[in-house]
This record gives sequence, C-alpha cells and structure tokens, in this order.
Amino acid sequence: MYPNKLNARLCALLATALLGANLLSAADDNEIEQLKAALAAQQKQIQALQQAMEQEQKMLERALQPHPNSLGTVASLAPMAPVPAPAPAPLAIPAPTLPSPKPQVASTAAAGNPCEAPPDTNAVPPYLRLGSVCIIPVGFMDLTAVWRDKNAASGIGTNFGSIPYNNTIPGKLSEFRFSPQNSRLGFRADGDWKGTHFIAYNEFDFLGTSGTNNLGVTNGAFVPRIRLFWIDVKKDKWEFLGGQSWSLLTPNRRGESALPGDLFYSQVIDVNYMAGLTWSRQPGVRVLYHPNNKVVVGFSAENPDQYIGGSGGTSAVTLPKGALGNIGGVQVDNATNTLNTPNLHPDFILKVAFDPNAKFHAEVAGIERTFKIFNQNNNTYSTKVGGGLQFGFNAEVVKNFRIVTTNFWSDGGGRYLFGEAPDFIVRADGTISPVKGYGTVDGFEWTLGNTLLYGYYGGIYVGRDTAIDTDGTLIGYGYRGGPNSQNRSINEVTFGFNQTMWKNPRYGAINIMGQYQYTMRNPWFVAVGAPKATHDNAIYMNLRYTLPGSMPNF
Repeated sequence: MYPNKLNARLCALLATALLGANLLSAADDNEIEQLKAALAAQQKQIQALQQAMEQEQKMLERALQPHPNSLGTVASLAPMAPVPAPAPAPLAIPAPTLPSPKPQVASTAAAGNPCEAPPDTNAVPPYLRLGSVCIIPVGFMDLTAVWRDKNAASGIGTNFGSIPYNNTIPGKLSEFRFSPQNSRLGFRADGDWKGTHFIAYNEFDFLGTSGTNNLGVTNGAFVPRIRLFWIDVKKDKWEFLGGQSWSLLTPNRRGESALPGDLFYSQVIDVNYMAGLTWSRQPGVRVLYHPNNKVVVGFSAENPDQYIGGSGGTSAVTLPKGALGNIGGVQVDNATNTLNTPNLHPDFILKVAFDPNAKFHAEVAGIERTFKIFNQNNNTYSTKVGGGLQFGFNAEVVKNFRIVTTNFWSDGGGRYLFGEAPDFIVRADGTISPVKGYGTVDGFEWTLGNTLLYGYYGGIYVGRDTAIDTDGTLIGYGYRGGPNSQNRSINEVTFGFNQTMWKNPRYGAINIMGQYQYTMRNPWFVAVGAPKATHDNAIYMNLRYTLPGSMPNF
C-alpha cells in the first residue's frame, strides 16, 4: 500500500471508532459487550496499519538516500499531513513525517575524469568504460577499386619511383583490382589520474607483406600490419610520448598531436598519399612543452636508418666496386636487409608549432642525422652529419575553404620523402656524401555540406651526387650512364571528393570517395632512343564504413 491509501483507511477506522464510542452510552449491556468487541478488533486493525505505515516510511527513507554513482538530484517529497480526528487519547496516532533529502554533489573525480561519471542513460553511449578509463574502437572497413593505365604492380598504393616506361611490357598494359587492404582497426583509451591525462592508441591495417601466391588466385589472405602503437602522457605544460607513431616531421593540422586526425597527410585514397610529403611511421620518443594554448615546442628521438635507396621504387646509389662486399647491405640499407643496419644515434627532430586560432596553423621543424661507415680496405671510418628543414601552414581563408602547404629541404634526409630519395652516396675512398632532396605538397580542401572536395600538387627533386671509382668509371647518383630508375624529379597532380552518404552517432557512417591522379617521373640519364620520362593515370573509387564512437570531452 502507498501512504495516501493507508491514511484513507486509517481515517475510516477512526470515524467508525468514534461512532462506536458515541453509541456506548445509549446501548444495553449486550450491545455494550458487542460494541467493545468490535472496538477491540478495530484497534488491532489500526495497530496493523500503523506498522505498515512505518515500514513504508523506512522504504521511502532508503530510496531517498544519495546513490554513490548518481550525479543528479532527487526531488523533495512533502511530509504527509496528519488527519485530524476527535478520537480519544488511546486512539490518537502521531502524524508521520519524511526527512528532506540532502542535495547531491558530483564528485571531484567525476568532474575531472568523464570516464568515472555514470553513463547518460538518455543518450547513446559514445564510448566503452573499463574502470575509470574511456575506450573507443577506431577504424573503418574499405573496399577500394583502382585502375591505372600502366601495370605498375604496386597494389593499391602508388609506387612513385617505379612507374613503367612506355617501351616496356608493363608500360603497354593497364591494371585493375579490388582490395580491402586499407581497412583499419584499433582502439583509443583515455583517462585522467591525479591531474595527469593519458592516451593509448593502436591502429593496424592489412597492407603487410604476404608470403603466399594465392592472394589473387583463390584466397585474399591479406596480412595485418601495425601502423601505430603509442602512449601519450600529459601533465600541466609537459607532454611525453613513446611508441610507434607518425614522425614528428609529419605535418600537423593543429599543434603537434600524434593523433591521425590532427595530422596532414592529405585526403586522398592512395595509401601512399602524396609524392613529396615528409613522413615516417616508426618507433621513438618525444617530449612536448606547451607554454600556452597557442604554441607547442617538441623534441623527438626516432628510429634511424642509413638508407641508400633500393626500395619504394627508388634506385639504389651505385657503390664503389671495391666496397660492394662490405658496405652494401651490411653497413647501409639498400633494401636487402631490414633492421640490421648499424646506426650511430637516433634521428633528432625539433619542431615548433603556432596556432593563434582555429583557422590558422603554422610550423617549422628541423632534423639532424649522423651517418657512419667503416672501410676495411684502408681501415678508416667516415662520419657525416645530415639534416633538413620542414616548414608549412594551413589556413581557412574563407568559411570551410582551406589552403595547405608543406615544404622540405634536406641534405641527407631523403628517406623521409614519399617517393623516396637516398640519404647519401659512398665515394671510392670510403667517405660519405649526403644527397640533397626536396619535397613539397600544396593544395586546397573545401567542405560543402556533406561533401569534401580537394586538390593537391606534390613533387620531389633529388640532387645529383657523383664520384669517380678507382677504375675511372662514374658512381653515385644521377651520373651519366646511370640507370633510368635514378629519378631527378617526380610530380603529381590529384583531385577528388569524399561524400558522406549517411551517418549516425550510434551506427557509424558510410562514405563514397573518388580520386584522379596524374603522376610523372623524370630520370637523370636518358639513353639514346629511350623515353625521356614516363607518366601514369590512376583512378580510385572507395566505399567506406566508419565505426561509430567518440571520446568524451576531457
């Protein structure tokens, strides 16, 4: 029973008891005894009802106690009013009252860490909770179709440095393929602990190297490949990151964040992005200092590699004949080994970013590298310092229309360029000479409702660096008579769209994308009768389903 119903019944019993008391004086002895019995029975019923009301009172008090996981407040309940009745003293019942509930206050932990707050039952949960940590799945499922007018045989990523020439069989045939390899899966975990914010981020795709020949015959058993796996910790003005991330040399859209959405590597479908873009995804550590919310200063130490070409379509430099046995593939990376190359110290990168407002970002970065080899022919070492400078900006010049530029100049920083250039050559006496490499990406991004339009130009230039071997022949990179795979320049023009067909915070989003790409490469040396250059036309189409989920605001 509810309290109001109990009060109504109690009032009826009291009225009956009062009527019985008034009739006592007018009744005979038998009637008096009957009335006394009836009054005794009613007294028992009244006592039972009093006990029931007390139990209901206790239940209400327990229900009104503050719940430890609740952030809301409970509405006050007014005490029940007594029912006046001219009853005798033995039948007088005190009116019950309910204490007013105490106002509830959100805990300071919940106010500082949204993952410790209870989920909002009136909204779609945007994240998963594991204790006081927020976790969201990241990634998307792609089906990519690519057509090229030359059979570059590079999968869905453009191998900028090895576009076939027209006088070769691959240059006379086109290619078309479907692929799910650009699909990505991973997670992001956030939390706050005693004023320290941490992020753990993981992401992988299916562009790993496969050892099976059945990928195109019977089974598309594409191999997962780690892309990103890092943790970032921030307290006050300092921030520390460790793990595999995009290099600090990769251009940012804002600040110096390592989150993919805060980086600029274009909007294209091509999984090798843009020729001329500075980038790397490699292990390392970095420290960032935030003097205010408009400036960030960062320093990183990243995985080094003494690279002389040979992968990514770039021709390896020609080494001295007397040193081939003890330098190539042993002391330098010419794509014949993976992690066996000796290195003196990590690559050091310093970067300063400026974000005066949400419409403008500018940055400048420098890199220092040191190369060292040993010449067993004369028992000497050669050590050389290389480096580079990266600078750029992006700005919203009118609403939803942004222009972007990023530029890189280096003397020994070629491996950080998409399209790839060698870091150095080795002279006949065993000394190192860094190779100059330049890169740029420039373009626009324009958002119109649910449609994103973009267009970019990207290019690289690899400097000539030659020497004379002990037998009088030319060696190095870009020398007369060298292979036509030693590129002088690579240029790319591309434009495309990204159309959001449908999206829902609970179920994700579906996008359709398209891209056209024109790429040209020019070698340093052209033999008599050989093509002076080669080019490729490529068309990409992509259907993407993006996972739902969003991180709460810390």
